[in-house]
Amino acid sequence: MTWTQELIHVFLSTIKDVFPIALIIFGFQLFVIRRPIKHPKKVFTGFFLVIVGLALFLLGLEKALFPIGKLMAEQLTATEGSYLWVYIFAFMIGASTTIAEPSLIAVAIKANQVSGGGIGIWGLRISVAIGVAVGIALGTWRIVTGWPIHYFIVAGYIVVIIQTFFAPKTIVPLAYDSGGVTTSTVTVPLVAALGLGLAEHIPGRSPLIDGFGLIAFASLFPMISVMAYAQISEFRAKQPLRKRYYQELEKLKQESN
Repeated sequence: MTWTQELIHVFLSTIKDVFPIALIIFGFQLFVIRRPIKHPKKVFTGFFLVIVGLALFLLGLEKALFPIGKLMAEQLTATEGSYLWVYIFAFMIGASTTIAEPSLIAVAIKANQVSGGGIGIWGLRISVAIGVAVGIALGTWRIVTGWPIHYFIVAGYIVVIIQTFFAPKTIVPLAYDSGGVTTSTVTVPLVAALGLGLAEHIPGRSPLIDGFGLIAFASLFPMISVMAYAQISEFRAKQPLRKRYYQELEKLKQESN
């Protein structure tokens, strides 16, 4: 099958997948809300561009991102007995793909607007990227060592629950959402390919049992890192007030003496 035939096949499959979504949207607009579609030409053009973009993206995943992820895992595990570069690569690929994640960029911009600038765009993006990077590095270590995944997930959510009680209340919902926006178009393909590639090239590992699960780490650890970022920011904001309080207290003591 040539690449043109593959593109046509993926394009038709994408139309079949998008059709129910379009049917629901237009059905509600016409038969429930009972209002005409404004600017139908723009709407249908947009749907067509979405289908073309999805088809090209899916073909790109199959032809580029998945093979690259598996190839990198194979090359990094070629040196027996040392997996340090695997962990470094996992950390760096987790951070870089998250920084480039379109859904995270959109959430960060909207959070900055809603909070009146209180939540920094780059502060949120970097804190999420660090969480994903640590999570994926830890996930690759789990694949190498063969430890059961539920130990890490249970321990991670215990930390999340504890942080929820102590983190600023305004950041908790955003932190929970940050765990979801990381599992999107850029991060998932490379991370999944890395996990499957590692499991295929490490003796005694099953791609089905050990290869999957990295996405769970990529969703869990950003919640921890975002709440930690908020807690650190809150602590630093209180430091000048605390310092001024002690200065005033010391001044009052000196005056009373």
